[in-house]
Amino acid sequence: MLYYLFNYLSKLSFPGAGMFKYISFRSALAFIFAMLVATLIGKRIIQFLQKKQIGETIRDLDLAGQMAKKGTPTMGGVIIIIAILLPVIFLARLDNIYILLMIVTTIWLGAMGFLDDYIKVFKKDKEGLHGRFKIMGQVGLGLIVGLTLFLSKDAVIYENTSTVNHNVEVVEYEKVAEKSTKTTIPFVKNPNFDYADLFGWAGDYAQTLGWIFFVFVVIFIVTAVSNGANLTDGLDGLSTGVSAIVGATLGILAYLSSHAEFASYLNIMYIPYSEELVIFICAFVGALIGFLWFNAYPAQVFMGDTGSLMIGGVIAVSSIIIRKELLLPVLCGIFFMESLSVIIQTSYFKYTKKKYGEGRRIFKMAPLHHHFQKMNIPESKIVARFWIVGLLLAMFTIVTLKIR
Repeated sequence: MLYYLFNYLSKLSFPGAGMFKYISFRSALAFIFAMLVATLIGKRIIQFLQKKQIGETIRDLDLAGQMAKKGTPTMGGVIIIIAILLPVIFLARLDNIYILLMIVTTIWLGAMGFLDDYIKVFKKDKEGLHGRFKIMGQVGLGLIVGLTLFLSKDAVIYENTSTVNHNVEVVEYEKVAEKSTKTTIPFVKNPNFDYADLFGWAGDYAQTLGWIFFVFVVIFIVTAVSNGANLTDGLDGLSTGVSAIVGATLGILAYLSSHAEFASYLNIMYIPYSEELVIFICAFVGALIGFLWFNAYPAQVFMGDTGSLMIGGVIAVSSIIIRKELLLPVLCGIFFMESLSVIIQTSYFKYTKKKYGEGRRIFKMAPLHHHFQKMNIPESKIVARFWIVGLLLAMFTIVTLKIR
């Protein structure tokens, strides 16, 4: 809203109003605004949750310090959601298709996570929202995002093509923006991959099948990353810190993709209108850091599924918008390993139970962070080391833009 006000004032030559035209200025404001909102409302919301006795139910898993967390307020993801939406509403352009998608993602998955937490806390059902309804919600959001990117006239790209003249790489862009199923693939000289190429055998129908496949890819990524973030949320500050690192990296990638000169230098697609996404991501990172004030060890509040499902969805959708979803296995390596540890543990247990009559385990406990807890490594040290790994993965993700 402030963008439109200051844009109007700028036309009237109001001093300083032109600052709101700059993405860097509004992004910095969004980050600061979100962090302040999270820290200022966080204490009040925590007190409210304590008053209403909205506390975490802890299973006795024989983990050091686990039972001490019993009764810690949960559903703190509400703090993150409010701290994201307020700066975005005030500072971003609300007619931007990508901002609208991110707002829908935040509210959609936040509401689904809130319902899950509500069932656990108030209905005393430890299972929460049934798995099939979670999947339906994630699939529904994936359909909305995929079909919007397919149908919206504003969701376009300028494809990059590169030639080498006298050992100097020259990157040029198509003169007309196009609807495309192309994405960026790492580690190859020509980084653009078109999902429609998988259906070259279909002739004139290849592009249509490419879009259908793209929608399924979006559904899969939204579901996988939101569940990965949810599984990672098991130690104080773990998911919050890792997600902030991932978010900051996506903010950098979004800025590079929205700037024609930077995109040309890195030989990646130029995505017009995606610069507003940087404002959302800065608000996202600021909200997480503000929440970390209360969520760091020992946590005063847990985000619950209200926060974790939303965080994963935001990361997934923002990466899809800037066509960097194939970098997620690297960037979200922590989420990936947490999910993989659960899949391996569950599959191996079922296999050995069927074959030997008793289930056996590969990890001491899954997800992976609990395995390290079982090794008597202090919780704060596990979290710090996961953050360090997350930083290394983030740096490697950015470096992949030049490793070809």
